[in-house]
Amino acid sequence: MEEGSRSNGGMLYHEVQESKLCAVHCVNTVLQGPFFSEFDLAALASDLDRKERQMMLEGVRVPDDLLRFASEESHNVSMDGDFSIQVLEKALEVWDLQVIPLDCPVAEPAQVDPQLENAFICHLQDHWFCIRKVDGEWYNFDSLYAAPEHLSKFYLSAYLDTLKGFGWSIFLVRGNFPKECPLSSSEASNGFGQWLSPEDAQRITKSCNATSQATPHRTNTSQPSDHLQFTDGLDGLSEMEDKDLTAAIAASLMDSAAALPKPGTPGNKNQ
Repeated sequence: MEEGSRSNGGMLYHEVQESKLCAVHCVNTVLQGPFFSEFDLAALASDLDRKERQMMLEGVRVPDDLLRFASEESHNVSMDGDFSIQVLEKALEVWDLQVIPLDCPVAEPAQVDPQLENAFICHLQDHWFCIRKVDGEWYNFDSLYAAPEHLSKFYLSAYLDTLKGFGWSIFLVRGNFPKECPLSSSEASNGFGQWLSPEDAQRITKSCNATSQATPHRTNTSQPSDHLQFTDGLDGLSEMEDKDLTAAIAASLMDSAAALPKPGTPGNKNQ
């Protein structure tokens, strides 16, 4: 599956968090280019709502049920801009990509050896982000980070296991990934993204990690505190040796589990 991992000569496309648009950032980093705006995803959500409503209307026999369903808000986009997994699926289907829950039988090879895949989507509560292979190397394209964070092949598996342990929903992305995106296309730009070389991404990540260590109490009012606790506990782990990494992840899980609220059922509907 290496073919889908190459993109724009090894340049990395990353989008930094804007409002509650992490779903937009997630889709674009899967595709490695500014292919979708929030308006594009909103249009997909509206179309899904219309189809779901039509299916409900065709099956409704009691008028009260009809009225109650007609008054419900969208199941696919919230008022503050969060989108459902169904919207992300529809957006990626445009590019012949399939989104598969990692716990499905068809995704079992990815559970055993995730490095053979090309992309994963991760979701908890109202935050989405993408883990993506570019030019044979894995990166965490979380929009809460200033730059993509490199993941070693061993760390990829440990990181996915840790996410699952914290209650994240993980989806495998398979199919024919776009080969190229014009690096300077003004028509395609959504104003959120930037192109970075792996060296620039590493430099920015190291600088941010150093700043984070100097200022441990980070704040981000647009994201839930449990996500920030999770990312705080994992910053810098990718640079550890394999044995130390395993122990650090186990300790992080034990120390942080009690502090995290029990998540609902993420990935199907907006909170």
